[in-house]
Amino acid sequence: MARRAEPVERSAAPRPERIAAFRLGLSAESRAAMLLIAKGFRIAARRWKTPLGEIDIIARRRGTLVFVEVKARDRRDEAAEAVTERTRQRIVAAAELWLTRHPDDADRDIRFDVMLVAPGRLPQHIVNAFDETG
Repeated sequence: MARRAEPVERSAAPRPERIAAFRLGLSAESRAAMLLIAKGFRIAARRWKTPLGEIDIIARRRGTLVFVEVKARDRRDEAAEAVTERTRQRIVAAAELWLTRHPDDADRDIRFDVMLVAPGRLPQHIVNAFDETG
């Protein structure tokens, strides 16, 4: 006797605006990574996911380890406003987890940078945008 296949419940397809936002974010992160490489950084990780949150880019140059948050908006000032206190706390917590999993980085100087990305312009790199206190 043939078994009947159970109907597979499909989740709704992502909304077009969510897909566009995801693609914009990927493009912005790629542009930011290219700028960092041009400045002499080596990219250690991109889109590093943890239970505490995601870090967009982790990069090294000489004795410095940089955790980079990338924000893309229509205007740079809108991108800057999107880096909230909650965002900073998430990045700091995820960075602490990175350091526990990568003990060789513990001796490096640690920095938290932000890259602001807007259409038609080079990303704006804000060095040492915040510290571990937020």
